[in-house]
Amino acid sequence: MLAKVNNGVNTLEKSTGFRRRATRADRNAGDGAPRQGPCRAVFLVWLLFMVAPAGAVAQPQPPLILNPDVPLTYRVQSGDTLWDIAAIYLRDPWRWQSLWAENPEIENPHLIFPGDVLTLFWEDGAPRLTRRDHGEVKLTPVLRASPLESAIPVIPREKIAPFLRDHSVVEPKVLASAPYVVSGDAGRLISGAGDTVFVRGDVSAVPDYRLVRSDTVLEDPLTGERLGSFVLDIGAAGAGNARSDDELTAMRVTQMRQEIRVGDRLLPVVETHLNVHYLPQAPGAVIENGFMIAVAGGLTQIGPMDIVVINRGAREGLRVGDVLAIEQAGPSLEDPVTGREVRLPDTRAGVLMAFAVYERASFGLVLEANRAMAVGDRVVNP
Repeated sequence: MLAKVNNGVNTLEKSTGFRRRATRADRNAGDGAPRQGPCRAVFLVWLLFMVAPAGAVAQPQPPLILNPDVPLTYRVQSGDTLWDIAAIYLRDPWRWQSLWAENPEIENPHLIFPGDVLTLFWEDGAPRLTRRDHGEVKLTPVLRASPLESAIPVIPREKIAPFLRDHSVVEPKVLASAPYVVSGDAGRLISGAGDTVFVRGDVSAVPDYRLVRSDTVLEDPLTGERLGSFVLDIGAAGAGNARSDDELTAMRVTQMRQEIRVGDRLLPVVETHLNVHYLPQAPGAVIENGFMIAVAGGLTQIGPMDIVVINRGAREGLRVGDVLAIEQAGPSLEDPVTGREVRLPDTRAGVLMAFAVYERASFGLVLEANRAMAVGDRVVNP
């Protein structure tokens, strides 16, 4: 199921989309300093710092606020995440880059490995965190023999990679003009791997195509603007050259994740690489009128590690790695004395990070939730 919001009303639409609710496992602190403070998120992280995109407007940053009773040292555990570690130290975990004291003399200084000991110190009155080698805090050249693959990743690939492989947002006009399946072999309505399908449209651009099915048309809940089509990748087909009298192209289904049906569309295969260079950060632009408009898996309640669709994208200045706060509108009620209707303040319910940004919509991963959330909840600058 894919739950979505349309004109402010929550609805459920049938989908064969991503169905998963991750569980959060408690982890012990290991033989380093004891882990203090709540575990805020559950995704594996590979810390890789990135330069702010060109055009981003630098804004004055308030002082960092540390959580109470933060440990002076912490040994990184296998399975730790950047968000977990940042949440131990910072009230606002997305400001990690302001806390991290990167050593430019160390090869790959932005990477953190299991077993590393992080040490908190103060520099010019501001808290900083750095790696400690052999019991000392030092910013001197160090040769690290650990392979890069052993660094803790940014986001768990086992959760994000399958989703990005099977889901995307496509402009409605692009999808409407894409070639489509007219029939299977011998007039069959359903086809599978190895079968021949007959396609109408130009499939000469590339040799291989992905077969997709439109799941939901994403709409802005305030304006009704069509933001894109949420599509499922259901298979792949190789271009053929046999044509019928009606200018249909015969193609062979080379991969199948679901049965191929009449009407399914074909889009060119574009080689993509999962971006692991995420840096949780506050948005560089003010995100206005943002909402969660759909959730993968058709869930009625949204929690940590759930994947959502929001109605804001590159057009509004959103970037991969941007962190947004999730707010729930305060309920309206009657004042017991005056009888007038009053609305309670909005309540902060959680935090998400954008991990795939399209022109007018984005996929977000919920990192924190202090209450059950739902499609239609607002997303704002943290």
